[in-house]
Formats: sequence, structure tokens, C-alpha cells
Amino acid sequence: MTPARRRATYGVVILTQGRRPEELQRGFDSLLAQRDVVLDVVVVGNGWLPVGLPPGFKSVYLEDNAGIPAGRNAGVPHVSGEFLFFLDDDAWLLDDTFLADCAAVLDRNPDVGMLQPRIVDPASEIHPRRWIPRIRKGDPATSSDAFSVVEMAVVVRRSVFDATGGWPQTFFYAHEGIELAWRVWETGHRTVYQGRLRAGHPVINPRRHAEYLHLNARNRVWLARRNLPWPFSWAYVTSWTIITVLRWWRTPEDLRAWFAGWRAGWREDPWAPGERRRRLRWRTIVSMGAHGRWPVV
Repeated sequence: MTPARRRATYGVVILTQGRRPEELQRGFDSLLAQRDVVLDVVVVGNGWLPVGLPPGFKSVYLEDNAGIPAGRNAGVPHVSGEFLFFLDDDAWLLDDTFLADCAAVLDRNPDVGMLQPRIVDPASEIHPRRWIPRIRKGDPATSSDAFSVVEMAVVVRRSVFDATGGWPQTFFYAHEGIELAWRVWETGHRTVYQGRLRAGHPVINPRRHAEYLHLNARNRVWLARRNLPWPFSWAYVTSWTIITVLRWWRTPEDLRAWFAGWRAGWREDPWAPGERRRRLRWRTIVSMGAHGRWPVV
């Protein structure tokens, strides 16, 4: 007799402000279609009271918009499962075995703590390079170690997520996927990009957020202050400052907004009240470098 396939258990956290009901329903439908897994789903309303949810889906109401990382963190205590899956409200799963396939990858590779799939937009011929979390992009279908993730669809072991301390609450938006990936490496696990597993997301301009440039710069500085020992902290900020100036020197208004955020990154406190302050250990930095990415760029 062939043994039954293990049904992996997932806690699923969907964050939404309730502004994209059709896209949100598409995500719900793609979760309900998943096979060979057991799902415990919570919908976190970030300044919105979730209504019209599928049977069995839980809800968490945050009266005010707490930001993306804090909103995701708010949902985690309300779900159980060996794995956590974070899904944006405009993302969806293209294959009905996606979560089972992710669990199979994690079962085969106990040293992997977090997984990002290849993100595609079936309705577009554009494939943003920023969705491939490595410097040398290459073939999007090629898998690799990763030192950041795009956060719209990621799977992480629950035990590893708890050990990281969760998403960086103070970031509000931008670069929280870099810190979480680094923190996964800090636990002694790898973060990986799985190019043969797919999730859907529309191609959008990240500058749709009004404070994109400000938060982009502020959170770059906060990444260094929160996570990196000297001299890596200074090297990280310096390298990104040079890259930004070279990239945007023809648009001084963008540079002004970016440098306003850069200054805020040094002036403002990057830690939430009561948050444990800890930087990456040197052995984590060496491990990241040995796997192909020193935390400098």
C-alpha cells in the first residue's frame, strides 16, 4: 500500500485594507483550491473591518493602519501550523499544489527556513527584475540562496519565524523582507528563492505609495542600525547612498525626498518600544558571505 502523502499544516496571514475586493477574493479562491494541505487562515484588516470572508476564515481588525510589517505580525498569533504563509491581498496562487510543493521543498531541506517563489503576472509581458532576490538575476526559473524576499507571497517555518522576532514592526513599508531574510540566516537556516514554484501578482509601480522614497531611504539606514555591526553598517549605508545618487542624479526632486528619509533614518529610533535590540552575529555575516552575499550592497 502506498503511504498517504503528508498533509502539511499552514497558518496563513492575509493583510488588507479592504480596497481591492476582487483581488482579495481571487486570493481567497486560490487558497481554497489548494490540495494536500491543512490551512488555518486569518485576514488582518489594516484599518478595515474584514467582512464577507469564506467560512472558516478568521479576522483581525486593526482600527488604524499599523503598516505592513506590524499588520502581518498581528495576524500570526491567531493561526496555527508548522509553516506560515504570508499573502498580500493582490497576490494569488497559480497552482493548486503550491503550498504542498513548498512544504515538500522544506521537508527535503531542513536547513531552509524561508522560501520565496517566483512572482509572475500572467496578464503582462513585463517581468520585473526586482522580483528576483539576487544581484545576478539570470534565469527567473533558476533557484538560489536569497538574502532578501519580496513579501507578497512567502513561506517560513513557524519555529524559525518565532526565533527571528517577526517582521520589523517600525518599518511600516519597504525593505522589511531584507531584515526578515537576514534574521532567518541568523537562526542558522537559509532563505531561498525557488524559481520553479510560482505565485501571481500584478506588475505595479512601487512608487504608488506616497512615501516610497522617504521610507526607502529611512529603512535602508534602519537596516544597518538594527542589524549590522561596524564596519558593515557604514559600508551598507555608504554603498546604497552612492548607488542612489548615481541612479537618480538626473531627478533632483527624487534625491531630495530620498535624502530627507536618509536623515530621518539617523535621527529617529529604529526600534519599537520594548523591542529586543540585537545585531547579526559575525558568524551569520560570514555564512551569508560564504553563500554569495555579504551585507554590503
